[in-house]
Amino acid sequence: MFLLGTIVNGLLIIIGTLLGSRLSRIPEGMKVTVMYAIGLSVLVLGLQMGLKSENFLIVILSLVIGAVIGEWMQLDEKLNQLGKWLETKLGGSGNRSLSEGFVTATLIFVIGAMAIIGALDSGIRGDHSVLYTKSIIDGFTSVILTTTLGVGVLFSALPVILYQGLIALFATQIDRFVPQILMDQFIAEMTATGGVMIVAIGLNLLGIIKIKVANLLPGILVTGVIVTILYLYQQFI
Repeated sequence: MFLLGTIVNGLLIIIGTLLGSRLSRIPEGMKVTVMYAIGLSVLVLGLQMGLKSENFLIVILSLVIGAVIGEWMQLDEKLNQLGKWLETKLGGSGNRSLSEGFVTATLIFVIGAMAIIGALDSGIRGDHSVLYTKSIIDGFTSVILTTTLGVGVLFSALPVILYQGLIALFATQIDRFVPQILMDQFIAEMTATGGVMIVAIGLNLLGIIKIKVANLLPGILVTGVIVTILYLYQQFI
């Protein structure tokens, strides 16, 4: 079942959120310190990913073009509006943490190499080990995020399931028309591009700066386009 790893990932996020909601009486000072710890960890993870690029010019172009597209589409605003809609439906008007928890958790769980690589492994080889590992990490992270940002974290499970599920579904057919060397190049540059976005999330969690990370998300697709163009160019020279 190619969706097994994705389903497990979503379930552990939900379970982690439910556990975190039971730990809401944690002292405020401890919550702040834990959030800084998560921010620092996310920052270091992003730096490690960002250094995996074989051609950092691709990363720069992907982020710049992606930012232009994201700003034009106002993705960050739309994602926040979705969070606020959830607040309204749950009778949580004024509960800023629900929207913030949903947006922050969604970006953390969706952006990154493990989500794409894991979903590709699930679809191509039926190997869910990467997504199982990601599920455990996301589960623990959702516990901590819930204690600081609220139950909005729970709703991040839906975009995670949709995003990884669609990639896994696509991957069941991808090896028929995408050469392995092209896939390897894409994963390397996508990892680096996603890593820079992860760094931005870490900076946001630390309160150092407020970056609209959602507006950078089209950069992932731009990476695929640029890598494909370069690959085809190399084939014809």
